[in-house]
Amino acid sequence: MQAIDLEHSALSITGALDFDRTEQGITPRRLPDWTRPQVPVFMEMMVTQPSGVRIEFATNSDTVDLEVLLTRIQFGDNAPRRAVFDLVCDGELLVSQDAEGGNLLKIDLRRPSQPDVVAGTTSRIHFAGLSTASKQIELWLPTGAKVELQKLYLAPGATLEAFSPDARPHWIHHGSSISHCAEATSPTQTWPVTAARLADARITNLAFGGNCQLDQFVARTIRDMPADLISLKLGINIVNMDSMRERTFTPGVHGVLDTIREKQPYTPILIVSPIYCPSAETQPGPTLPNKTGKFETYSGDEAWRAGCLTLTWVRKILSKVVAKRRDAGDQNLHYLDGLQLFHEGDAADLPDDLHPNGQGYVRMGERFHEQVFCNDGPFDQ
Repeated sequence: MQAIDLEHSALSITGALDFDRTEQGITPRRLPDWTRPQVPVFMEMMVTQPSGVRIEFATNSDTVDLEVLLTRIQFGDNAPRRAVFDLVCDGELLVSQDAEGGNLLKIDLRRPSQPDVVAGTTSRIHFAGLSTASKQIELWLPTGAKVELQKLYLAPGATLEAFSPDARPHWIHHGSSISHCAEATSPTQTWPVTAARLADARITNLAFGGNCQLDQFVARTIRDMPADLISLKLGINIVNMDSMRERTFTPGVHGVLDTIREKQPYTPILIVSPIYCPSAETQPGPTLPNKTGKFETYSGDEAWRAGCLTLTWVRKILSKVVAKRRDAGDQNLHYLDGLQLFHEGDAADLPDDLHPNGQGYVRMGERFHEQVFCNDGPFDQ
């Protein structure tokens, strides 16, 4: 087989804004280089997990191999997260492929910035039985594992050309682990990718597990990226970490919107509030996993906790922020209640009481498409 360098000019690694480089390969990053000094330690892991990132090219090869060094995550005594690669050919998902091996990060969620590291070896993902006709290939990378890309292999003598220019609307999404979707069945079955594929939109996923905290370096990243559509799914991580009160959360949301509007004054922006989370609907955070792996809130002195945020209160705050800014003239700002995407009736697909399972994520994507891209929704084209 012929080996292709991952920085070949015909290859496009879409959804990545920067790379870590070693002698062996390159690791996609979902934030630009200038943000590095500002990214917290735990967020660094999320930035290098390539949810929504894909390698795009055109070829007539009947086989495609990808050599990678994975870094998978294991939470507590649970099994390591799967690392699944999807091959999409001419817009159609052909095959999903699990990959084993690689490094292992063993994480205690009560001290996530101090993982134990177990070194591993490279993996080779093999896709065979493709046609010998020229075709557009998208290799979608795993949502919940760091991936160092080392080599791409095509059949001997096969052609390699650039992917056709993508004229679809560009949608940028920012959110939490519930938009990062590490628990999704495969990378094209996250809810943002599901919705984007149904809407024929080009997605950039800037969702970072545990790290949707109204960070200005993320807001500036979104501000500087030309977009046709922007969505911000806000609030759950604020409650998860009990990191803000109403006093700081409300101006923090305004600050993110102000920053984006500096360069994108008319781009449609959709604010999405949190989906259903049983323990945090009316009880403030933080939320932490119990001995069975389910996330629950922890009560404290009620006087000390005055002003703490619940999901019910977060939804009211976000809807008011949008209403006030629309009244002030921003008619391209919209609001969607997250309970329209995933509500109490979906709780059977919320195994840890915080993150949907694979079925839940696909349903969220379908509902988002219906609510937002169809029937005169805010992104209806």
